[in-house]
Amino acid sequence: MASTLILAFGLMLVFEGLLPFLAPRVWRDTFRRITEMADGQLRFVGLTSVLVGVVVITVLQ
Repeated sequence: MASTLILAFGLMLVFEGLLPFLAPRVWRDTFRRITEMADGQLRFVGLTSVLVGVVVITVLQ
């Protein structure tokens, strides 16, 4: 179980690093827009991300 979590963490880091590596200007502009969002909007984005992740995990198991 621990090795699976470490593998998942490593994969997350790879995906997180792709956009800043391939398109730093787009990443910077996107990050700037995210910091200007209201708290409610950020919570919605976070909740949506969690729900999509749970659905993906459920479907793939």
